[in-house]
Amino acid sequence: MKIHFNRRQLVIPYGLFLVLFVIIPLGFIVYYAFTNGSTGAFSLNNFVKFFASPTSLSTLLLSIGVALLTTIVCLLIAYPVAYILARSNFKKKSVLLMLFVLPMWINFVLRINALREFLDLIGILNKAHLFNTILGMVYDFLPFMILPLYTTLIKLDKSMLEASADLGSHPIATFCKVTLPLSMPGIVSGITMVFMPTMTNYVISDTLGLGHVTIIGKFIEECFGARSDWHLGSAIALVLLMIIFVSMFVSGGFKEEDNGSRGAGLW
Repeated sequence: MKIHFNRRQLVIPYGLFLVLFVIIPLGFIVYYAFTNGSTGAFSLNNFVKFFASPTSLSTLLLSIGVALLTTIVCLLIAYPVAYILARSNFKKKSVLLMLFVLPMWINFVLRINALREFLDLIGILNKAHLFNTILGMVYDFLPFMILPLYTTLIKLDKSMLEASADLGSHPIATFCKVTLPLSMPGIVSGITMVFMPTMTNYVISDTLGLGHVTIIGKFIEECFGARSDWHLGSAIALVLLMIIFVSMFVSGGFKEEDNGSRGAGLW
C-alpha cells in the first residue's frame, strides 16, 4: 500500500521546527525588548539605554569594524585562490578545494585553541589582541568565502572570456569587465556568509583577544548571563538583527542586479 503525501503535509515538520525554535524564541526576545524589567509595561527604555551608552555604541562600532575588516581580508585572499582553482587545468580540482575546506571538519573550539597555542608560541598572544581576533576570524571563516566564489567562477561561460580576448581586450580589462561582474553573485554570497556570523561571534575574541576585545555578541551574552538584564540583552539582539536584515536586503539587491540566482544557487 502506497502512502501519498501532498506538499502541505511535507511542510508540517519544517513548520513545527520553525515555530518552536525560531518564531517563539523571537517572540520572547521582542517581548523582553519592549517591556520594562520591573513592571512589565511597554517601554522603549531598553533601546534608549543602549544608544545612550558610549560603551555600548563603541562595542557595536567595533563589532561592525571587525566584521568589515574580516570580510575584506577574506575576500582578498579567497578570490585569487578560487580564481586559480577554477581556471587551472588540474584534473583533481576537488582535491585542492578539499584542502581549504578540510579545517571545517575539525571542531571549531579545537581550531581556535590550536591557533591560540601557536600565537602564544611566537609571543604575540598577550600583545596584539585585536590583530589576534581578526586573524582568528579570517582563519575560521575563509572557507565560507572560498566555496561560493569557486562555485560561481567554475560556472563562468568560457566563450565570453574567449570572445573578449578575440576582440583584442587586455587580460586585465577582460577580468574587470567580464570576469568580475559575472562573479559578483559569488562575492555577495561570500560576504553574506562571512559578515553576518562575524558580527555575533564572541568565542574567538574571548579566546584570542583574552577578553580585551569585546564584540557585541559578548555584550549580549553578558546581559543574559552575568548582568541578568534580559530586557537590555533582547533590545541589543533586535538592533543586531536589524543590522543583519539590512545587510541581507543590500546583498539581495546586488544579487538581483547581477542575476545572482544563476551563480550562487547552492548558497
